[in-house]
Amino acid sequence: MEKSASSNPLEHTANIKKEFRKLSEHLREDIDKVSDPEAKSLFEVSAEVIDGLEKAFIDYERKNETAWINTNPLKA
Repeated sequence: MEKSASSNPLEHTANIKKEFRKLSEHLREDIDKVSDPEAKSLFEVSAEVIDGLEKAFIDYERKNETAWINTNPLKA
């Protein structure tokens, strides 16, 4: 993972998203490498959860979720 001393949260979210993507891809690749159906399910569910985390980071960056929109008029 790239280290950043920046105080810009978007630099950090970009780095973390890259790691999420790599981990999700790794999990999906490993599905075909194991024969245990429970392990396959675990890897697929884990990849889906990580994809959800990546989406949350994207939503934060784009401010397209209500939770990320500044609703406090005093905090501009």
